[in-house]
Amino acid sequence: MRRGRPAGPTGSVVRRAFRLLDAFDAQRRALTLSEIARRSDMPLPTVHRLLRDLCALGAVERGDDGLFRIGLRLWEIGSLAPRGQGLRERALPFLEDLSQITKENVQLAVRESTEVVFVERIAGSGAVPVLTRVGGRFALTATGVGLVLLAHAPAEIQATVLSMPIERYTPRTVTDPAQLRRMLADVRAQGFAISDRQISMDTLSVAAPVQDGHGQVVAAVSLVVHHGSTSPHFLVPLVRTSVRALSRALATPG
Repeated sequence: MRRGRPAGPTGSVVRRAFRLLDAFDAQRRALTLSEIARRSDMPLPTVHRLLRDLCALGAVERGDDGLFRIGLRLWEIGSLAPRGQGLRERALPFLEDLSQITKENVQLAVRESTEVVFVERIAGSGAVPVLTRVGGRFALTATGVGLVLLAHAPAEIQATVLSMPIERYTPRTVTDPAQLRRMLADVRAQGFAISDRQISMDTLSVAAPVQDGHGQVVAAVSLVVHHGSTSPHFLVPLVRTSVRALSRALATPG
């Protein structure tokens, strides 16, 4: 899922640079100059000038095939984000333990405004294929981690998300705002979320919140399994044990 971009071809240089970078996504990692201009909705001369500067800085790279790609410099800078790399480093031992015990997909995610951003994903042996990827974004309304993060988001964020069109991924995706509000209340009361075939018809996700030392929900961890392979309530204690251990680690200065 891609973030919305500002309307019109004008704006600050920084804003236009981000619009240009937003032309790339998981399905389109290499683009021509004209494709970038079209996808960023900016004039070709503007895109050419921005690309020249971004290439000089290492934020964008141009291959021998003439196609442009995101540069390693952006990865180096992005790895410094405390909610990404720092959280991932503290969480990784607990995620690996959970993956080894279950042999299933384990995911760590945070909320960025009205979307989920996946910080880490460990694929277990024989685990069901998933649509998510590290660094990828998704709706808050359908995934297990998304439901957890939305349930603990500020009221204004919940109101914004539930007032927007809610994407349907499968026939089982919940798109009714009233029903979603009831689900979010259950998540807060129970301490976990279950997303049953809401993203794909062969997956089921169980997620729970990660808290910092102040009791604030800062992330969510989920297990994603083949639908029908096991009872979700068998997975709940495993996920909750993992997040409690991670929450204690985050509360301890390190």
